Amino acid sequence: MTGGIYRPATDGALLAMVNVYKTFPVRKSFFSGEDLRVRAVDGVSLTLPPGKTLGLVGESGCGKTTLARLAIRLLDPDSGSIRFEGNDITRMKGEALRTTRRQMQIVFQDPYSSLNPRMKVRDIVGEGEFVHGLARGKELRERAERLLVRVGMPAEAGGKYPHEFSGGQRQRIGIARAIALSPKLVVADEPVSALDVSVQAQILNLLKDLQEEYGMAYLFVSHDLRVIRHVSDAVAVMYLGKVMETGPAAELFREPLHPYTRSLLSAVPMLGDAPSERIVLSGEIPSPIAPPPGCRFHTRCFMAKKECTEVCPLLREVAPGRFAACHFI
Repeated sequence: MTGGIYRPATDGALLAMVNVYKTFPVRKSFFSGEDLRVRAVDGVSLTLPPGKTLGLVGESGCGKTTLARLAIRLLDPDSGSIRFEGNDITRMKGEALRTTRRQMQIVFQDPYSSLNPRMKVRDIVGEGEFVHGLARGKELRERAERLLVRVGMPAEAGGKYPHEFSGGQRQRIGIARAIALSPKLVVADEPVSALDVSVQAQILNLLKDLQEEYGMAYLFVSHDLRVIRHVSDAVAVMYLGKVMETGPAAELFREPLHPYTRSLLSAVPMLGDAPSERIVLSGEIPSPIAPPPGCRFHTRCFMAKKECTEVCPLLREVAPGRFAACHFI
């Protein structure tokens, strides 16, 4: 063992999530009558420094979107601590929470359903400033139009409705809305997955340019490893509600440590710095209602041994700055 158990350094972090849990009720068991719950996020700890990008990656259903929404209090955790600029937002209410939320925004996955079809584009972009009393009337309209121009839209677009634009243009509108309040943290929840490949590159470059200009931090959710590699300073790999591996993006892609990370990278041709053999995982992802004992990944892992079926590995330092939850790394 190179280092100890992962304990996020909260000092100086913009966002610090410590031992966060979140479950969702689904139904009662037919046999026992007990309430069944999906264990979406199961004891996750992460930190994000100011102005940096943390990429969350994993298969569908691993809990990455739930974790991202917990980070900005769109969902309330069952337990754990979520700190924004050192303040525990899980305990905030009323005006304190409202004020803090000005600093946290989100770009949604679906550019079609995330915009109100009954509102003009300038009203969508300026809604946050209106709600927080930052601008009114002509000033609000002009600020909205400047934001549209900044994200690559014509100022005249402000007088139109969302249905008059393509998916890429709608996502630019969503980005303009997100940056209107000059937030310190933006959650990007699969922001390019619904777009054509050529448009994806434009949106990703826009997000990077805005990050440099505004100094925002991104919590970037994606199942696409190429996207995560392009945008991230650090990466957290999730599987069935837990973090399997985390570390600097360049190092993680150059030398993945956890068997799950290795299998993910091997599935994307020429993504790693060196060619690797394809690692084919057997079986399906277990149910998050009744996850397997021990290591969550052991039912599909090519390195699994008896210990993996009995003892859940803790996320620990296995190389300087690199953390993995595996008994045999």
